[in-house]
Amino acid sequence: MIHPSAVVHPLARLGEGVRIGPFCCIGENVSIGDRCVLDSHIVMEGPTSIGSDNHFFPFCVIGVPPQDLKYGNEETFLTIGSHNTFREYVNIHRGTKGGGGHTRVGDHNFLMVAVHIAHDCLLGSHIIMANDATLAGHVIIEDHATIGAYSGVHQFCRVGAYGYVGGYTVITKDVLPYSKTVSDRNTKAYGANTIGLERKGFTPEQIRNIRSAFRLLLQSNLNTTQAVEAIRQSGPAPEVEVLLNFIETSERGVTK
Repeated sequence: MIHPSAVVHPLARLGEGVRIGPFCCIGENVSIGDRCVLDSHIVMEGPTSIGSDNHFFPFCVIGVPPQDLKYGNEETFLTIGSHNTFREYVNIHRGTKGGGGHTRVGDHNFLMVAVHIAHDCLLGSHIIMANDATLAGHVIIEDHATIGAYSGVHQFCRVGAYGYVGGYTVITKDVLPYSKTVSDRNTKAYGANTIGLERKGFTPEQIRNIRSAFRLLLQSNLNTTQAVEAIRQSGPAPEVEVLLNFIETSERGVTK
């Protein structure tokens, strides 16, 4: 069943019972196994090989080129197994020549909204990835692992079998099998974003004013109220007034 609005390349290979919904776009080098369901607005490019009984919810992007500046349009691959669920906005990229050239996803995985799987990642089976979980390139996720919502896994890291990564966690080293791993939630501010301010057109004097205010806020022995009062006594510039007004109108407190 192919909706009339879908665009399917004549050389794409479709198995028995495949359903392709409205406004999908299926490329030349794509093979889709039996009974797969593509709801709508799904883009698939290749070379990509997909097993049977997979369900792709709207706006998935599957098998597009990797986000790697070294990629030179060489032929690389994506292979997906069977019985997987890909919720809305999931995106999975093909491999790179330097990383083995192949991204792989196993069987019976559940990838929730906006999951990102970058080039050369290797996923086993029975994995759960919650909303907006993100894998950088060359990551290995072993069977039955769980990656919590909004978590990020650094390049070349591994998550062991049955490992559990809590939500909002940043993984920069391998996660032990069977373990529960969660980032420290003690978020800190580390001063003014001087490079970003330069790029946005702030003058050197404006940046100096802002950095001076941050030194009182973050590096002195003053509490927030005392630091704000000290900054006000110096006759703050307009750009610093923005900072002070933000602090004074905060209902939940500010990160220091």
